[in-house]
Amino acid sequence: MTSASTLTATVGRRRPALIVLCFVQFMLVLDDTVVSVALPSIRDDLGFGTAGLAWVVNAYFLAFGGLLLLFGRAADLLGRRRVFLGGVALFGVASLVCGLAQEPWQLVAGRFAQGTGAAMAGPAALSLITLLFPGTAERAKALGIWGGIAGLGGTTGLVISGALTDLASWRWIFLINLPVAVLALVLVPRLVAESRATHRTRLDAPGAVLGTGAVVSLVYGLLEAGESGWVDVTAVVSLVLAVALAVSFLVVEARAAEPLVPRSFLVSRTRAVSNGATLLFSAAFYAMAFLLMIHLQTVLGYGPLQAGVAYLPFGAGILAGMWLCSRAVIRFGVRRTLVTSFLISSVGLLLLSGVAPGDGYATGVLPGLLVTSLGCGLSLPALTVAAVTGTTEENAGLGSAVFSSVQQIGGAVGIAVLVTLSAHHKDARIDSTGPLAAATDGFSFTLIVAASLLVLGAVLIAILLDGGRSESASVAGETPAEPR
Repeated sequence: MTSASTLTATVGRRRPALIVLCFVQFMLVLDDTVVSVALPSIRDDLGFGTAGLAWVVNAYFLAFGGLLLLFGRAADLLGRRRVFLGGVALFGVASLVCGLAQEPWQLVAGRFAQGTGAAMAGPAALSLITLLFPGTAERAKALGIWGGIAGLGGTTGLVISGALTDLASWRWIFLINLPVAVLALVLVPRLVAESRATHRTRLDAPGAVLGTGAVVSLVYGLLEAGESGWVDVTAVVSLVLAVALAVSFLVVEARAAEPLVPRSFLVSRTRAVSNGATLLFSAAFYAMAFLLMIHLQTVLGYGPLQAGVAYLPFGAGILAGMWLCSRAVIRFGVRRTLVTSFLISSVGLLLLSGVAPGDGYATGVLPGLLVTSLGCGLSLPALTVAAVTGTTEENAGLGSAVFSSVQQIGGAVGIAVLVTLSAHHKDARIDSTGPLAAATDGFSFTLIVAASLLVLGAVLIAILLDGGRSESASVAGETPAEPR
């Protein structure tokens, strides 16, 4: 075992380590969305049915979101670098399976294995960064980069998918992961020492089973509801089971001597509020990305490559927001920065909700895309830093896993609830207005709902997040001043 002091001893290796770990995170988040544009080509090549095709997306969500809590705590206990490398290796092999798949079941199995590898590697990598940069200022900057890269990966997946599907083959959206996985497996052991919790305990098996089961059931139920409706028996049973397992988890954890989620971890208001805000944020943005890509292709008539290229300015806006974030937090505090960024994003979503058939890209799509992405880039780094505020060598993996799990659950909620809402709104108007107008109405209505979620997040942050100087300074990476 290596202590945190040993982990951070070689200062010269921290920057290249951060670059490699961020590349891996980019790859993991990219695979959340990279299949979206390629789904029609995958369906035609492998002979998927409509229900089966949805599982090309859902299998990844289910494994990634469901197993994060388990592997986050396992990383603390078994070794963060070990779990990270195991996850990257599994992800690489699974990507190869996906790229070479000849039958539908092979691709779905590969996507589930990809999600499992991501659940292992994601929180372990974030916890390694948290410990590699122990100082408040350097940690804030490193986690700011990490959070921004995560947001960039989620949107860039649509661009990469469109380009590769049009110019080469959908198989390359999976095969491009292999060089990144190999690079990480070669470099990380040379750049990062092993670390694990100093207090040796056994993994809380009942808590792990109940916690993982609750999240898996919740994600599965939400995804099934999105596909089959909220009255679907499978969806209802899964959601009821999720509630029962969650209640059982809380009861078991309250009595456990060494709980999976220690009571001390739950008392931080900053972490609780930031994770709650992240849930709303992820629901709004995952749904927006999904719906806008469909809107561009079905209503505005863009091809896959054209739709992917149309998303490129979103990445530029995220980078600009990332650059502004650390400066804004230091000057105004984390609460004001997050409230402002959420409101900026909501304005962007309202602008996008007005995109109608016949609108040009420069005057119709681009303004909303830029405003939304600026708010996204401004939000993500601050949310990431706040979500792992106060974590130590004992629970860095757990803190990272909770945050990542909330992102995945938020994404599943957004896709299940908001995309279904859009479809129902469209179906209710299609006979009276025609298909294009009905699709536009459904798209616009749902983006207004997504904007409302961000406004709700801004209100919760303004009311509940600690606005004290010490809390804001800690998240910003500044040394707190003496109270005046």
